[in-house]
Amino acid sequence: MLSKAELRQKVLYPVVRVRTDKAGGSGVLIYSKPDSKDEGKFINVILTCQHVVDDCIKVKKEWNPVAQADRKRDIMEEVTVELFDYDNSKVLSANATKGNIIGYDAQHDIAAVRLYDPRPHKFVAELIPEEAIAKLELPDPVWTSGCSLLHEPFMNPGTATFLREIIDQKEYLMSNAPSIFGNSGGGLFHGDTGYLLGLTSRITSIQLGFGTDVMTWMGFSSHPKRFYEFFREQELHFLFDEKDDYYSAMSRREKRKKEALRAVLTGADDESETPKWRGSNPQDDEE
Repeated sequence: MLSKAELRQKVLYPVVRVRTDKAGGSGVLIYSKPDSKDEGKFINVILTCQHVVDDCIKVKKEWNPVAQADRKRDIMEEVTVELFDYDNSKVLSANATKGNIIGYDAQHDIAAVRLYDPRPHKFVAELIPEEAIAKLELPDPVWTSGCSLLHEPFMNPGTATFLREIIDQKEYLMSNAPSIFGNSGGGLFHGDTGYLLGLTSRITSIQLGFGTDVMTWMGFSSHPKRFYEFFREQELHFLFDEKDDYYSAMSRREKRKKEALRAVLTGADDESETPKWRGSNPQDDEE
């Protein structure tokens, strides 16, 4: 069982507040490691729900003179992220920084944001190991941690109540640890280990007359398997694989974009012509 201090360090301290021009929510610091190309500085990455930062993702149709056709491309606006400093149980300060979206998927409802803040951060969420996912049981203790109604981060205890809920063809975990608007993008953490299990993303509500009743005890978080699916699909292996690094990941992503554009220009959209590196491990992409 984790001590109170350990719970704060694993469940509370890594949680951040996320703001855009039109929305707000929560996020979780998942990565803080030295920048191999800038000595003394660190690369920091948070995870949040894609719907929290959706208004920062603009899809623009532009004329491509090579393809002689309109082509869509996404334009990312900056995201504002607030990180919090603590003295045990007390918030000392909120430090706002900007960040850019380095990967997103509306179906998974997950987005990864690299922060401009180059400082090292001690308290980083620990993702549940892939091999430990199958060991989750009912009723494992859990905590939701986020910025409900855009409050400073706080934790709510509960238990896992359903391990595989299918919504829109995607897997979710259900728990009775309370969550409400603003918790989206915050974390669902395992109570015994402090592992990050998922991102709180949905709440249950029913229409009662002219009003809506929100059942905060029926909250849904992305299933932990979807973290790994998202990282692999987006070439963000460095977020869970120590053999990978940020710059290799960005290089692979750029290569995929170029290959996709080349396929469009040459009409090579047949499945047999899918580049061999799609869905591969980072090491497979080395020349």
